[in-house]
Amino acid sequence: MSGVPLIIVFVLAIVVMILAISKLKIHPFLSIMAISLLFGLVAGIPLVSTTVDGRVRDGIATVIGAGFSGTFTSIGIVIILGALIGTVLEATGAAFKLADMVIKLVGPKHPVLAMQLMGWVVSIPVFCDSGFVILDPIRKALVKRTKVSSVSMTVALSTGLYASHVFIPPTPGPIAAAGNLFGANVNQYLLLVMGLGLLVSIPALIGSFFFSGYIGKKIKSSEDIELDSATKTYEEIVASYGKIPNGFLSLAPIIVPIILMALGSIAAMAKWTGFAFSIFSFLGTPIIALGVGVLFAVWQIASVKKLDKFYDVTNETLRIVGPILFITAAGGVLGRVIASTSLVAFITENIGSIATIGILFPFLLSAILKTAQGSSTVALVTASSICAPLLGSLGLDSPARTALAVMAIAAGAMTVSHANDSYFWVVTNFGGMKPDQGYKTQTAATLVEGLCSMVGVIILSFIL
Repeated sequence: MSGVPLIIVFVLAIVVMILAISKLKIHPFLSIMAISLLFGLVAGIPLVSTTVDGRVRDGIATVIGAGFSGTFTSIGIVIILGALIGTVLEATGAAFKLADMVIKLVGPKHPVLAMQLMGWVVSIPVFCDSGFVILDPIRKALVKRTKVSSVSMTVALSTGLYASHVFIPPTPGPIAAAGNLFGANVNQYLLLVMGLGLLVSIPALIGSFFFSGYIGKKIKSSEDIELDSATKTYEEIVASYGKIPNGFLSLAPIIVPIILMALGSIAAMAKWTGFAFSIFSFLGTPIIALGVGVLFAVWQIASVKKLDKFYDVTNETLRIVGPILFITAAGGVLGRVIASTSLVAFITENIGSIATIGILFPFLLSAILKTAQGSSTVALVTASSICAPLLGSLGLDSPARTALAVMAIAAGAMTVSHANDSYFWVVTNFGGMKPDQGYKTQTAATLVEGLCSMVGVIILSFIL
């Protein structure tokens, strides 16, 4: 199957999946896996791997296996190590120390804004999935410290991370998009892309900040319900930990991985060579950086004389992240199945009729690709590759307007995050929300971010 019928089937598949999860209460893992299998078969993925014109076409079982394992390869260990750091921060009381530090820095009246800006800064060098896992313990502690809605804090952190993830190099997505559109001149204009990325992310932050406050009044997560029924005060909870790590040891498991990943990104962007590049690239790999963070977490738990509890802490971490990993991997399966059909190719081949709408075209194309296959980075790369030869006809061939095209593609690449996006499941599960709540929060918030940032792009298009 191909063409318009395939698009109709895809839309129906997503609707059925959402209904199965939210209305029929079928577990998300089973729902996503079943829809992936059925959609793949209807779309024409063969039952077994076949060779056509010398090219091997994977069978449905192979595609599903590759999608499942691919997710574990990319973020599985990152989620486990990040969650382990978070569990240690909670077990030692360090998360509460960090929450107090944040409150002293920004004041007790602005925790939601503080959480959003923290995410925005952290995700410039760090992938948003990793950033959310790393910062989640601080978010939870701030919720207990300030009694602000957990949903508001979750959405604020998620959207802050997401804004810089898609707009601001050295994150790979915007760098790749800039490379496709600028070609050999990309290094000359990368600073321009970074500057516009900072600027365009502001309306996304503003829109999502107000949305986080609004949605926090409408939806209660399991964390909110826990907080409502809590009998201990924040001070009593903190006192129950006894000795709490100092500021340096509390911060080190989080800040050291961020610094290492930032150095790795800088080394790649600056095209360092030799030993310096090798060492920083190695240490900047998320798995290695978070591994170093775990070592600091071990130091932290030892400093409060609780090293004997580290085994139990590790066990508890694996118990918690198990469901998250499997649901996230199921989302990866859906994305791989979609990519193995002719859906994206059909969209790519039939773009000429809407290429006359100027700066809106890169946005719409990227948004369609993002919604269809789940990955913001893939949407950025694919949409920029398609748009590169069309810049002249779109009126986007000056350096400033080409950089603006990168921004439009990035705005589309955040519109929207739903069940086929691993980030959706990270945010929903770590935020203590059910899948249907995830659609009302994470999916809606990314729609708000995408539209608000695109308004900023349109305004800039009249100036540049």
